[in-house]
Amino acid sequence: MNDDSAAGELARFLTLADTAELLSISTKQAYELVSSGELPAFRVGTAGRWRSERRMLERYIEARYEETRRHALWIQSDFANVTALPFP
Repeated sequence: MNDDSAAGELARFLTLADTAELLSISTKQAYELVSSGELPAFRVGTAGRWRSERRMLERYIEARYEETRRHALWIQSDFANVTALPFP
């Protein structure tokens, strides 16, 4: 990741490579998150390079934690053993 800012602080806008590095995923996977709309991002400049805002990345991470927490609670709940009802 580029460290152009003072004291190693992250820039407000991140490249897909920076985003991928922070999430420990490939750049291709970061692009897939953006193209699916799961991670908000926008294109900048004539070359149309993608940028994600650090604040939005933090929200994305928090949402994944919440999703994981809710899934764990569901598995632990009494409803986890209920079988699916057939739909007509």
